[in-house]
Amino acid sequence: MSLLMLFLTFLKIGAISFGGGYGMISVMRDEVVGKGLLSETEFLDIIGVAESTPGPIAVNMATFVGSTQYGFWGAFLCTLGVVIPSFVIILLIAAIFSNLLKKAPVQAALSGIRPIVVGLILATGLTTLLSELFGITAFVGDAVKEDYRGITIFIILTLVGLVIKVKAKKNMQPILAVGISALLGILFYGVFGG
Repeated sequence: MSLLMLFLTFLKIGAISFGGGYGMISVMRDEVVGKGLLSETEFLDIIGVAESTPGPIAVNMATFVGSTQYGFWGAFLCTLGVVIPSFVIILLIAAIFSNLLKKAPVQAALSGIRPIVVGLILATGLTTLLSELFGITAFVGDAVKEDYRGITIFIILTLVGLVIKVKAKKNMQPILAVGISALLGILFYGVFGG
């Protein structure tokens, strides 16, 4: 794929995605994995890195994908492509249409968009869960390959989250979850994974 096509792909992703970065993941997955830019595993690794680094996940993912394809210029153009549509839309809304958001038809349209955004986020989460823990990448004809180490990490994180919820009466902080996951990954896939 040429640098121009990569930019246009991320411009398209930025233009047709609703619901912020998490809503963008499913569209980005279809484009990136579907066009053979990255494998499913590489894409999931990028989600993990993008989630663990500061900044919006969609911007981080675009930067990482572009970097894997064309280095600095790929990272720059993918990031620019994914950001331009949102920037233009917000600029137009702020400059021209600020009163438009108060109109009943616009509120109705936005209310209609919310459920699909939630659905896209849930579908992405479910697809990632099934792929990472059970090796299911398609729902027809695939053999299941469980990743028992991944399942164990998931169970440990769930139990730690429940203990924190019960004992401290609050949710586990995302940075703590990422840190515990990284340490367990080093143990299960590195030290004992040989």
